Amino acid sequence: MSSGHKAMTLFLTVIVGLLLVILGLCADWPRWAWAASAALLAVIGVMTHRLLAPKPEPFPRELLPEPDLPLPETVRQEQRVAHVALPSSVADYDFSFSATVRWLVLDAPPDAPYINPGGLAIDAVLQRARVVTAQHPPHRSAFAQHQLDGVLATMRVDSTGRIMAMAFDVALSLPEHDRERLAKLSDVRKDEDVWEHERNYERSKRVYLGDDVLKDTGSAVVWWLSRNEKEVEGAVDRIGLLAQLSAAAKNEPVAPPFEHLVSPPRTVFADSPQSADWQQPYDIGDATASDNGSGDGLSVDSLLEWFGFSATDPDVDLFAERLIHLASVHGKTDAVDEIRRRFGHDPAEQGDDDGVGDSAPPPGDDPPH
Repeated sequence: MSSGHKAMTLFLTVIVGLLLVILGLCADWPRWAWAASAALLAVIGVMTHRLLAPKPEPFPRELLPEPDLPLPETVRQEQRVAHVALPSSVADYDFSFSATVRWLVLDAPPDAPYINPGGLAIDAVLQRARVVTAQHPPHRSAFAQHQLDGVLATMRVDSTGRIMAMAFDVALSLPEHDRERLAKLSDVRKDEDVWEHERNYERSKRVYLGDDVLKDTGSAVVWWLSRNEKEVEGAVDRIGLLAQLSAAAKNEPVAPPFEHLVSPPRTVFADSPQSADWQQPYDIGDATASDNGSGDGLSVDSLLEWFGFSATDPDVDLFAERLIHLASVHGKTDAVDEIRRRFGHDPAEQGDDDGVGDSAPPPGDDPPH
């Protein structure tokens, strides 16, 4: 008897019983009538049960040649794989792959060879995962893991056609030492980018100053005046300095129109007791008189005259300093002493040969060639 048959019998019996109760209350039946109605209700229930009962089958279904039995549940098998190295898009940086592989064995012809379904399933899943990871850089392991979750979440037939495989609980990571190495490389690349930008900026600034601002004296003056619009007199006072800067930027002498605006450098030895005499103009006549007929003195005087220096020339002191430096470089100590005597310096007061090195030209002046 099915559950539906029982429910219908009970439902009809309850309905008839309720009708009899209502009818008895309205008609005020005596006691014997209630007993008779109860017996009638029992008879109605039995008849309803017999009428609604299904007819028995002439032959049991279990004994038929092809019984209609429920289909057996599909058997699925699974296996966990862990820490399998899969390549990334960068050589020598491999992901660590872990997942649970599930497979289903498909029907095969009678003459098909025996297989290891677990091995085929794991190989199929790894081949599918390898295609995905090889397209991602090693520092994108989290993104690649989510993509693998979607790619491996579907049952697919393997290349042999014998099984269907999928994977879940996918985990993809990068070893700790590789992550540290990639972080260091990333920092170095960022520093290189910053350094390259700074170098390009410096190079651009040098080109701007050399080819535009200090192209000539006029450009330098205009550039300074554009930054100091209200200091016209200051621009005029700095023309000589700007002319020197422009000439130095091109490794050329100062242009002739601006030579008279350039102040010659002067060297003053503050610690020397004869610094006051050293700043005085050199008198060629006095040097000749104190020479006592020495041929060296005549050679120095002739050299000064050959270079066009007069007794009042303000550059004669600087020229003498450079002569002293040149003679000391070549080890001509006698010439150094003689030049110092000619210009009012006693060699005894200058010390030994180590003092010659103090006669070097001032900073910024190149030694004579």
